[in-house]
Amino acid sequence: MPPSTPKPIRIAVLADSDTRWKWGALTAARIAPGPSRETETSDDAQAGPRLSGFLLRGRSTPTPRQLAEVGVRADSLREVTAAEFLRAMTEEEYDIVVLALVGGGVQAMLHGLAHGWQGRERRPVVVTGYVGVVYEKLADGLLLRHGADLVLANSRQDAERFRAVYEGVGADASAVTEVALPFLGGAPYEGEHDPYTVVFAAQPSVPDNRRDRTYLLERLIRHARTHPEREVLLKLRSRPGEHTTHIEELPYQKLAGRLDAPANFRLVYGNMGEVLDRTDLLVTVSSTAALESLHRSVPTVVLTDLGIRETLGNHHFVGSGCLASWDQLDEGHRPEPDPEWVDRQGVVADGTYATAFDAARERIAGLLGAPAAPLAPYYTPQTAPGYLPGILARHHLGPDGSPLPGAPAADRAPGPVRQVVRRAARGAYRHGVQRVAPVIRRMGEL
Repeated sequence: MPPSTPKPIRIAVLADSDTRWKWGALTAARIAPGPSRETETSDDAQAGPRLSGFLLRGRSTPTPRQLAEVGVRADSLREVTAAEFLRAMTEEEYDIVVLALVGGGVQAMLHGLAHGWQGRERRPVVVTGYVGVVYEKLADGLLLRHGADLVLANSRQDAERFRAVYEGVGADASAVTEVALPFLGGAPYEGEHDPYTVVFAAQPSVPDNRRDRTYLLERLIRHARTHPEREVLLKLRSRPGEHTTHIEELPYQKLAGRLDAPANFRLVYGNMGEVLDRTDLLVTVSSTAALESLHRSVPTVVLTDLGIRETLGNHHFVGSGCLASWDQLDEGHRPEPDPEWVDRQGVVADGTYATAFDAARERIAGLLGAPAAPLAPYYTPQTAPGYLPGILARHHLGPDGSPLPGAPAADRAPGPVRQVVRRAARGAYRHGVQRVAPVIRRMGEL
């Protein structure tokens, strides 16, 4: 008899924004035991993982363009409420569940899943982690993620910090698993392009005020004027009207429209990896794009113009060799990253990236083959009685993780009227953040 076809690994990814969908979907492809979804051929496609995407309904639900930009094909994709997702996890069969959410969302889903899977001898392996650089709310974010089977750390430094936090509060630290950022890749930098291309990777929330954002934009445009032989690009995360992890009060598109930019300056969108294919110098305040760039050995600068501050996140790059100012860049400065720093950040520019997820795959394979213990988050009604109930209530869950009466859960796809109302509500929210809130803030400063 011919050998039976191996049963494909079934993975569910729950994400609440475009960047977290990117992290979750790409992580799923890399951590699944067996052939990778990114490397499968027609002969082994049946054995590759089967990916089901769930988008948590909210203000940051990604658009089709944002989903397509990730480049990972999902076998199914649907928008859900928390209650709908939890119900799907009890009614449908999965091997791995990836929670690509903010910390509070992860904690709520862990308690909801623990409630829904009570009494099961076997359950899916639950995985969570961080989208990029962890430069704030380390203890808060980590303890909200405690309880997953694997808490992924994107670098050796993060793995050490994560374990120290868990052990420091008496929580089990065995879930911490060192990997790397799942979206690193692309061809190594081999020399200058024609024209020489400078890319500024903008961030939705850093810096967070008009003065600083205008300053950075003016300096970028000044660099374009100073070096007319160069192409100077402003890489933006989302197009006008799209939502991302953070709603921008002051989109760079709006600020740029008021400035007289030279012909060699322009705005670009799309996949960061494709932009890096033609980049000779990547400039940012603290974007994770810096790690993508360093992975490919592209010259990378983290700006010091606004100071080196925790609120900006550029303090994470102290010791990297990448800190510099626009004045230095205008004069032709070329950064030299510190090899030891780079090695500790999970950038793996040394060619070992292919093995960075081996430990996670091995742990998951072992958990899939054995009865799983119940999920046991550090936060419980006993350890955090004044904190946990509020987190769960925001997702319409009771203190024990059970859905509260009246929790939103539709049994069918929203009709045309509901879709129109939902889009209008999101538009109103965005208008309030980008237009009304700044006006109120300015009035308060009078």
